[in-house]
Amino acid sequence: MLTATDHAPQRTPPIASGDEPRTIRLHPHDNVAIVVNAFGLPAGTVFPDGLTLAEFVPQGHKVALEDIPAGAPVRRYGEIVGLALGPIARGTWVEESRVETPEAPALEALERASRPPAPLPALDGYTFEGFRNPDGSVGTKNILAVSTSVQCVAGTLDVAIQRIKRELLPRFPNVDDVVGLTHAYGCGVAINAPEAVIPIRTLQSLARNPNFGDEVMVVGLGCEKLVSERLLPADGKAETAQDSVVRLQDERHVGFGSMIDSIMAMAEARLAVLNRRVRETCPASDLVVGLQCGGSDAFSGVTANPALGFAADLLVRSGATVMFSEVTEVRDAIHLLTPRAATPAVADALIREMAWYDAYLAKGGADRSANPSPGNKKGGLNNIVEKALGSVAKSGTSAIAGVLAPGERVREKGLIFAATPASDFVCGTLQLASGMTLQVFSTGRGTPYGLAEAPVIKVSTRTELAERWPDLIDFDAGGIATGAASIEETGWDLFRLILDVASGRKRPWSDRWGLYNDLTLFNPAPIT
Repeated sequence: MLTATDHAPQRTPPIASGDEPRTIRLHPHDNVAIVVNAFGLPAGTVFPDGLTLAEFVPQGHKVALEDIPAGAPVRRYGEIVGLALGPIARGTWVEESRVETPEAPALEALERASRPPAPLPALDGYTFEGFRNPDGSVGTKNILAVSTSVQCVAGTLDVAIQRIKRELLPRFPNVDDVVGLTHAYGCGVAINAPEAVIPIRTLQSLARNPNFGDEVMVVGLGCEKLVSERLLPADGKAETAQDSVVRLQDERHVGFGSMIDSIMAMAEARLAVLNRRVRETCPASDLVVGLQCGGSDAFSGVTANPALGFAADLLVRSGATVMFSEVTEVRDAIHLLTPRAATPAVADALIREMAWYDAYLAKGGADRSANPSPGNKKGGLNNIVEKALGSVAKSGTSAIAGVLAPGERVREKGLIFAATPASDFVCGTLQLASGMTLQVFSTGRGTPYGLAEAPVIKVSTRTELAERWPDLIDFDAGGIATGAASIEETGWDLFRLILDVASGRKRPWSDRWGLYNDLTLFNPAPIT
C-alpha cells in the first residue's frame, strides 16, 4: 500500500515536456506500472529506461514491466492483484481479459492487532468554527431535519418544506437549510426480521446527526409499521413525543392544508431554537469526517486516496474522528488492516463485518466480482482486488480505533471503520447516521454527488478531470501523478481545506449549486 513516506511513486526520470511518456510504479516489487499521459500512449513508445510499448495502452492502465509467465502473479502496490491467464510480454497492456482475479484473503487466517501503529505525534492548535450542541457534539451546518416514518408521507413533506423555505426560513438567518429525511422504508416490510435493525437504527441515528442540533421532529402517517415514536431519542418523554410528531391520519387534520399547517407550526418552533445556534471556535478534535470514493480509477490509489490518507492522519493527530467505509472495497485488502487494529477486539469486529457481508452477497447469489463498475474498469482498475488496495489508502497509517456496524453512531475518537456497502448513496447515508459532519469524496471518473445534510469536498485523482469540471471539483490531487506536488503537500492542503469548509469559510461546489443526492437506506431485511 502506498504511504506518504515509505513508498513514494517511482517515476520515470524528469521530463522536459508534457508529451514525454510517463509511468508510475508504486512499489519495487511491482511488475506493472500505469501510464500517466492523458490520452494513453501508442505502440512503439519508448521510455527512458528502454521499455517499449508493444501496443496502445490507455491512460491509467497497466503495462507489463517484465515478461509475466502464465499463472504468475501480477503485482501492484506490492500486492498480488491478479494471475496471468496466459503469457504477458514486457511492454504489453495488462488488460482485464488477461488477468484472473485471485481469491479473497481467508478471514480465519488474518493477523489480529499484531502490528498496531504507534500513535503519531499530537497536532495541537488547529480549530474550526462550528455549531456546538448541548451534548458536546459539534456540527458544521445548522439544519432543520424532518424525519419521516414511512415513504407515504414523503410527497406531503416535500410540499411543506417548499413552503417552509419560502415563508419561514428567511426569518431565521442563522439556519442554513431545511431537509427531509425521506426514504422508502416504514411499511410493507418485515419490521421484526433480524436484519431490520439496520434500516431502523439508521433512521434513529440520522435524526441525531450533529448538523441537526438535536431538534428532532417526525412526520408519520399513522398506520405504518414503523411508528413515529421509534425515531425519537430513546430518552424522550411522552410529552416530548406529542410535540415532536405530526401524524397525517390524526382526526384533528381536516384536509391537506391542515396537515401542512401542522408541519409548518412544528418546524417554526424548532427553527426558532436552531436560530440561536452560532458558530464558535472549536478544536479540530470535534470534527467527524467521513471518507469515501466513487467513480474511481487507477489513479485513485496513487493520488487522491493517499492524500486523503495523509489528511486523515493529520485529523487523527488533532484528536478528530475519521471514518472510512465500503466493505466490498476493503474486503480484498483486509489483511493490511487487521494487523493495524488497536486491539484484538477491534480486529475481531473488522472480521465480523467482512464475514457478514460475504454471507449477505452469497445469499443474494452475488460475489465481490460485481464490483468494480464498467467505468472503474475503463479507468484502469481490472478487478476488485486492485480497487480495494487503492481504496484503503484513504485510511492513512493510524491504528484502527473502532468498528461500527451499519447505522451505528460513532463512539470513539480516531480512525474508525464504519461498515457500509460501496454504493455512494448508501455509504453517504450510513456515514451521516454514524455522525459524520463533513465528507471528503475522491473521484477519478467524475461524479456530481453531494449531500444536503453535510458538506462534501470532492477531490479529483487527475488534473484533467479538475480542469474539465472546474465548477464541480473542489480539490485537485492530480499533481501527485506528475510530480508537481507530493502526497504530504497535497495532504496538508486538503487538511486546511477541511477546516475551512467545516467553518463555513469556503463552500464546496455541491453546496453552491444545491446539488444533492437522495438519502438511500440499506435494507437487507425482507419486504413483504
